Amino acid sequence: MTGEKIMVVDDNKDFLEEIQETLFLCGYQAQGISESPGVLNTARRLRPDVILLDLRMGKMSGFDVAKQLKGSSDTAGIPIIGMSGYFPLNRRHALLEKGNMDGCIQKPFSILDLLTQIEQVLTKRTEIAKKENGV
Repeated sequence: MTGEKIMVVDDNKDFLEEIQETLFLCGYQAQGISESPGVLNTARRLRPDVILLDLRMGKMSGFDVAKQLKGSSDTAGIPIIGMSGYFPLNRRHALLEKGNMDGCIQKPFSILDLLTQIEQVLTKRTEIAKKENGV
């Protein structure tokens, strides 16, 4: 890992703090945000490599936030991994389609599963960039 930037969006501040610390210990730069309405501006400012996005939040759902992120030319290329404890994994395909997300993980999850998801979307993003640049 080379210190990729991970933005974590979750309205549970205890979870957010724990995930940030864990990602930092795993070699990532982690930035947390607990208020869904500010995600788009924060993503534009931080330019994260991946966004971990809770799908059920108070003011705006993760699906609405993902729609904003994917709809903005500034943030459309940032991979999003949806996180939820409310949607079963057998609905994974529907979640990815509905939210236009690049991955999803069911809470509670192991850190190993989360790191695997992050590495998968980063690898896919790198492969896409290489194809676009003719490499």
